[in-house]
Amino acid sequence: MKRAILLLGAVLIALSSMAHEPNQPSGSLYPPNGVSLYADAKARKKGDIITIIVSESAVATSQADTKTAKAESASADPGIGPILRALLPELGASGRTSLNASGSTTRSGSLIARITALVVEELPNGLVKIEGLRTVQINGETQKLTIGGMVRLRDVAPDNTIQSTLVANAEIKFEGKGVIGSRQQEGLITRLFKILF
Repeated sequence: MKRAILLLGAVLIALSSMAHEPNQPSGSLYPPNGVSLYADAKARKKGDIITIIVSESAVATSQADTKTAKAESASADPGIGPILRALLPELGASGRTSLNASGSTTRSGSLIARITALVVEELPNGLVKIEGLRTVQINGETQKLTIGGMVRLRDVAPDNTIQSTLVANAEIKFEGKGVIGSRQQEGLITRLFKILF
């Protein structure tokens, strides 16, 4: 009887320990979560993240040259008659105008940063729409970097990064607000003079 109770207790302990054990691998080569061993773990679904390496530079130059010249002259012939010749012995007029102007403007800018964006929409043609926002505040200065656009999944590297030059319809904005930003704006009097003059 004692032996039967001990045997029953051992069976119950064994069953309870098996019930609390986590699922053991079944010997399959594939992990139980269904992720393929061969597939890249690239962002492809809504809510996945992609890191954009922003490296943008732009240079624009505009130049214009204008040259115009005009000369006119008029004189009275000796055959204008004796009365007019007596009144206006040297009748003649001449004029000359010229304009020579040139101007040029050059503007350049560059932005280098890394920002992580979320996939917000999947399209059936293999593109995903991304949106990202990064706000940094240092000493009262707020800098905000936003990016949005369309990404082709095959352009995404295995580490889920992509160059900003490969983002279609890219909208990249870098804004700063604070003490330094306000000092770089024109004052009220300067703006008033620009309007008046």
